[in-house]
Amino acid sequence: MTENISIKEIDRCGMTEALTLVYKVFDEYEAPDYTQEGVDEFHKSICAPEYLSQLYVLGAFDGEKLIGVIAARNQLSHIALFFVDGEYHRQGIGKALFLRLLEACPSDIITVNSSPYAVPVYHRLDFCDTNSEQVEKGIRFTPMEFRK
Repeated sequence: MTENISIKEIDRCGMTEALTLVYKVFDEYEAPDYTQEGVDEFHKSICAPEYLSQLYVLGAFDGEKLIGVIAARNQLSHIALFFVDGEYHRQGIGKALFLRLLEACPSDIITVNSSPYAVPVYHRLDFCDTNSEQVEKGIRFTPMEFRK
């Protein structure tokens, strides 16, 4: 991980920038694994105000540039969004975001519904599959959990 990387909470004012990154990374890396229904459902769901209001969001910054986002809900025990700019993949940014979330999470178990693209990433973070891949409203996901 580069020296200029900092991780900090993203407040409601920073959500536009965070969602811009989420859309960009999703469209590049995740969307090819989804039907158009799934892509549309993802885009619709992450901009719903009631959804966004439930999230605790951390951002990774390279200087002032937002390069990664992790968001959790249910008292930080469920990862809802986890995206790192492709230019920064495999540099420890995602791991640093996850470890910061882990520090803040009071639960001994963290869950996620992983996209097909991210399953290997979660396995590297010691998540285990809890069920086989599923599809809801065109969204493909594998339920997984991490135990502290």
